[in-house]
Amino acid sequence: MIIYLISYVLCFCLARLGWFIPSGLVLIAGGIWLYWRDYRAFGNLIHLRGLFCLFFVGGQGISCFKLSRLQEPWSLMTWACFLAAVVFFYLAFALVMAWLGEPRQPHWMKKQARGSREILPQERSRALRLYKKPLFYSMGIVAGVSSAAFLLEAVVLGYVPFFLRGVPHAYSYFHISGVHYFTVSCVLEPSLAVLYYMAGEERSRLRRVLAVVFTAICLANPILCVSRFQLILAVGMAVFTFIAVNHRIRVYQAAILVCLMIPAYVVLTIARSHDVAYLNGIFEMRNEATPIFITQPYMYIANNYDNFDCLVRELPAHAMGLRMLFPLWALTGLKFLVPSLVNFPIYVNKEELTTLTLIYDAYYDFGIVGVALFCALLGAACAFLVWKLSQVKNPVGYVIYAQIAMYMTLSFFTTWFSNPATWFYLAATLAVYLFCRYRQGL
Repeated sequence: MIIYLISYVLCFCLARLGWFIPSGLVLIAGGIWLYWRDYRAFGNLIHLRGLFCLFFVGGQGISCFKLSRLQEPWSLMTWACFLAAVVFFYLAFALVMAWLGEPRQPHWMKKQARGSREILPQERSRALRLYKKPLFYSMGIVAGVSSAAFLLEAVVLGYVPFFLRGVPHAYSYFHISGVHYFTVSCVLEPSLAVLYYMAGEERSRLRRVLAVVFTAICLANPILCVSRFQLILAVGMAVFTFIAVNHRIRVYQAAILVCLMIPAYVVLTIARSHDVAYLNGIFEMRNEATPIFITQPYMYIANNYDNFDCLVRELPAHAMGLRMLFPLWALTGLKFLVPSLVNFPIYVNKEELTTLTLIYDAYYDFGIVGVALFCALLGAACAFLVWKLSQVKNPVGYVIYAQIAMYMTLSFFTTWFSNPATWFYLAATLAVYLFCRYRQGL
C-alpha cells in the first residue's frame, strides 16, 4: 500500500505539471504492484482485491494519458475519491481477512502447485461428479428460459438487432421490461458448461450433444442481440469459473480464447453499425491518426473516469441513497408507480459515452463519504468470498465467485451494484445453487 500511495502522489504531481503519459504509467505500475502482492501471497490469479486494484487503479492510470479532447484535468475532489476508493477497499479487505484467518488450502491444491499436469485433481473431480446431473438440468433450464424470453422480445418488438443495419443503438431498444432480465440470464450458461465439463466424462451421448446445444444457444443470444458486453461477460465468467476451480490456466488456453473473442467482437461492432468514422467522431482523439483498435478500448476505459469527474463538478445535490437503491425500484416495479424515485440525470461529458465507474452512484448519493463506505463494504464482502473459496462444496459457488471477479475486473466500466441486472444474475445463480444442492446425488 505504501508503494501505491507513493505512486499516487507522484501521478497527481505529474498530472498537475501536464506530464500526462508519465503520470499514467506511474499509476499503472502502482496497480500492477498491488495485484502482484496479492497473487504472490495467495497464489490466486483472480484474487478479488488484486483484480480490483489492478483494473480500477490501472484504468485510472490509462485515463491519465488524456489522449482525447473530451478529457480535462480532474478536480481535487475527483482525485480524493479515487484514492479513498482504493484505500478503504484495501484496508477493509485486510481487516476482515485478519479476523477470519488465512484461508485453508486443500491438499490437492498444494499437490497441484508442485507441478501436477492434471486438468483437475482426482479429489476435486470426484466432488464435482456428484453434481453432474443437476448441472446438466440447470443448463437446460437456463437455455430454455433465456431462449423463450429472447423469442418473446423478438416477436413483440418485431426485430432482431443483429439483422438490422444502419441503427447503431438497436440493442438499446431491444428490451421488454421484466422480460429482458431472463433474456440476459444466458451469460450464466458457459460457466455452468465449464463445471459440467470438469465434473468428468459424460457417458450419455445424448447429454453430451444437448450440453453443447444448450451452450451454443446461450452464446448465440448475445450475438443476435449484438451485445458485446454480454458476450464478454459470459466468456469472462466461464474463464474465471475454470480458474476458480482449477486455480490455473495454461497459456495456450488463454491464447485460444483471445483469438476467438477478437473476431466475435469485430463482427458485433460491424453489426451495430459502428464504423470507424462514426467511432472517431465520438471519441475525438487528439491524434486523429490513432488506430481504431487502440481508440475504442482506450475510450471505453478512460472516459468513465472523466464522466465521474463530470459528476463531481456538476452535481447540484446528493440523492441520499436513491441512486444505489435503483435495483429495488426496478425489480419491484416501484419505478413505474413513483417515477421520481429514478428521475435523476446522468452527468457525462458526451451523450453517447454513458459508461461509468463502480463508485459513480456511491458519490451521487453521499459524496466522498459514500465512496469510502461503499468500497469498505465491498472490500469486506470480497474478503469473505476469498476466504470461502477453498471451502466450496457446491460447484455453483464457483460461479458466484466468478461473477464478483468479473465485476472487480470491470470496475472501471459501470456501477455494478446499483444495476438491477447484477442482482438478477446473482439471484439466478443462487437459485441454480439451491437446485443443485437439492438434486445432488439424486
